[in-house]
Amino acid sequence: MTRIFLIAGEASGDVLGGRLIAGLRAANPAITVAGIGGARMAEQGLESIFPMQELAVMGLAEILPRVFAIKRRINQTIEAITRTRPDIVVTIDSPGFCLRVLKAIAELGIRRVHYVAPQVWAWRPERVRHFPGLWDELLCLLPFEPPFFAPHGLNPVFVGHPVLESGADKGDAARFRSRHGLAPDATPVVLMPGSRASETTRLLPVFRQTMALLNAKIPGLCPVLAAAPGIADAVAAQTQGWQIRPIIVRDVPERYDAFACAHAALTKSGTSTLELAMASVPMAVTYRVNPASAFMARRLIKIPHVAMINLLAGQALVPELLQNDCRPDILCATLHALLTDPGVATRQKAGFPPALASLRAPFGLASAAAATAILGCA
Repeated sequence: MTRIFLIAGEASGDVLGGRLIAGLRAANPAITVAGIGGARMAEQGLESIFPMQELAVMGLAEILPRVFAIKRRINQTIEAITRTRPDIVVTIDSPGFCLRVLKAIAELGIRRVHYVAPQVWAWRPERVRHFPGLWDELLCLLPFEPPFFAPHGLNPVFVGHPVLESGADKGDAARFRSRHGLAPDATPVVLMPGSRASETTRLLPVFRQTMALLNAKIPGLCPVLAAAPGIADAVAAQTQGWQIRPIIVRDVPERYDAFACAHAALTKSGTSTLELAMASVPMAVTYRVNPASAFMARRLIKIPHVAMINLLAGQALVPELLQNDCRPDILCATLHALLTDPGVATRQKAGFPPALASLRAPFGLASAAAATAILGCA
């Protein structure tokens, strides 16, 4: 029997963790799991030692008020690992939390694997010098990451990106239209404001005004808002006063059905851009953080694009409308072009497949490749 302690700190990590546990069990049915996760990991039998949502914060101004609460959770996690002595600890993304745990448990002699490489290649690359000794193996989702980390002795392994096994390209448009009684001439536009409460609080007011402006230009406009688990009720409450009440989508299968019939999408940066690209949905990427966080980010970011699909494509395939460009008038004009100019949408769709092809695992599915690498560390 192999006992594995897994830690995920946000919704995207929870999805990765759920698939990873399934891959681990397929490779070794005798494993047991414990740790921190959300709904997707719970479906695979993990009982979280505290609610994962407590860790889902981002940005300096958002984190500062919760420093002491997060510190308590770090100590609680270290205590649980010290007490149970698992065979392997697998930390998934969330470097602000996970890397502190990995450092604290180094002296225990437990095998440690970090899944999803810290994006120091994007900002503050000098931080890579702090990583040696934190893990025994680093599982990378992106093909350009191992060449960055290998010279520093960090044992990187490219395992592919699990988004390719998500089913994002397998939605049923007719089912979504029937379920929600959409008229044949309805124009669904998917809105993805993020999985953190701090993200939705900043983006939803902008999305509301954007949809109001776009409604005057696009007959039959139908906003479809993808709400992350844990904050769906809060998102629904925040949209009650919208001029056009959006359809609130709460689960993953229905989100992919919405993708299948969407004419365009407005999304935050992140894995959502890859899911939309898989479903061939033309999109615009937008984001807004606290001004202090934005000031720091502008000084530190070292990459030409923030949208993952643009990084993989090596070009500005989709528009990135960040901070001062995250304005209803600009977002409306961008979406209007996607919805009315076939050439704009076609250029995006043509660029999606080659960008996504670079994410394929070296063998089999990404979750299976990751599971094999982890069990090889035992």
